[in-house]
Amino acid sequence: MSALDPLPVATAPPKERVAYLDNARYWVMLLVVIGHSLTEYVVMDSAKALYTWIYLFHMPFFILISGYTARHYIGDFRQIRRIVSTLIVPYLLVETSLQLITRHYDNEPKTLMILSPQWLGWFLAALFLWRITTPIWRALKYPITTSIVISLLAGLIEIPNVLALPKVLALLPFWVIGLHMNRELFLRLGDWRIRIVSAITLALAFVFCELYSADWTTQWLLWKDRYDEPPLDATAWEGMMTRGELLLVGAVLTFATLSLIPRSRSFTTVLGGRTFYCYLLHGYIIILLDRELDLWSTFEEYGATAVAVFALAAIVVANLLMTKPVATVFRPLFEPKLTWLFREAEPPSVRVPADTVAPAQAPVRAP
Repeated sequence: MSALDPLPVATAPPKERVAYLDNARYWVMLLVVIGHSLTEYVVMDSAKALYTWIYLFHMPFFILISGYTARHYIGDFRQIRRIVSTLIVPYLLVETSLQLITRHYDNEPKTLMILSPQWLGWFLAALFLWRITTPIWRALKYPITTSIVISLLAGLIEIPNVLALPKVLALLPFWVIGLHMNRELFLRLGDWRIRIVSAITLALAFVFCELYSADWTTQWLLWKDRYDEPPLDATAWEGMMTRGELLLVGAVLTFATLSLIPRSRSFTTVLGGRTFYCYLLHGYIIILLDRELDLWSTFEEYGATAVAVFALAAIVVANLLMTKPVATVFRPLFEPKLTWLFREAEPPSVRVPADTVAPAQAPVRAP
C-alpha cells in the first residue's frame, strides 16, 4: 500500500486503456456470469462447491479494481456527469425493468421498490455510494482499518436495503483497499514466485470448497444479512469472526487472482473493455430462460453434468455480450451523453496518470 497522491483540482480521461485492467475485468466478468448461472443449483453439492469458490472472491476482486480506478475521484464536473450517465441512469433502467419482469412472473415485488435493489442493480447503487464518499476515505488517517470496523459492526444492526446499504457497508474494505493500490504494487504481483503461490492458493481454496462447502450456508457470501437472523443464526462474536475471516479470504484470493492476470494485450483485453454491457444484460437472459423455459429445473436431474453445461454456456453468453455489436446497440441506452441535461464543462486543468481508466468504465469495467 502507499500514501494517496495529492488530490487533483480536475481530471481528464487517459489517452489509452490499460490492458492489464481490461484483462482483469474480462476474467472476473466470466466468474460473475458463471456464479449467477449456478444460483438455482446451489442445493447440489457439485454446484455448491464451485459457487462457493467463486463467491469467496469474485465481488471482492471486482470492487477492489473499481476502487482503484476511482482513486482520483474528487467530484469535478466531468466525474459527476459520468456518475449520472453510467451509474444512475443504468441503475434506474435495470432495476425498474427487472422488478417489472419478476413481478410479471413471480408476482413479487408487489410494488416497485426502486431504491431497494433486488439483484444486479445493487452493484450500481454501491458504486454510486462508494464513489461519492471517496474523498472521505482519502481524508481519513486510517481508512482501511476504519472500513474494516464498519464492515464488522454492520452485521450487528438492522440496516434497511436502501441502495443496497447492508452490502455497501459489508464490502466497503475492498473498495478502500482499491483506493490505496498503485501501479507498482500491481507490477510486483506479477513476480513468477508470487504467481506460483497464487495458483496454489486458488487451487487449495477450490479443494477446500469441494470438501467442506456442503456443510456451510452460502448466505454468508451475500454480505447482506444480520448475524443473528436466519439462516446465519450467529452470535455477535461469531458473526464478526466469520465476516472477518471472509474479508481476509476475499483479500487473499483477490490478490492471488490479480497476480495471475495476463499483462499483455489479447482478445480478453478487447472484450474486457465491454464488461459493462455484459453485467447489465446477462440477468435478463437468465431470468427469461428460467421463467419462460424452466431450463434449470429441466436439467437438474443430470446433476454434475448440468452444472458443467451451464457453466460453459455462461462463458459463451458472457463472451457474446462483450462483443462490439452489443456495445454499439446498448451504449446509447446505458451510457447516454445527456448533453440536454448538463452544461458544458470547463477544460480540465490536471490530467490523471496513464494507469487509470476512464470513470465511464467504472460500473463493471473496473463487478
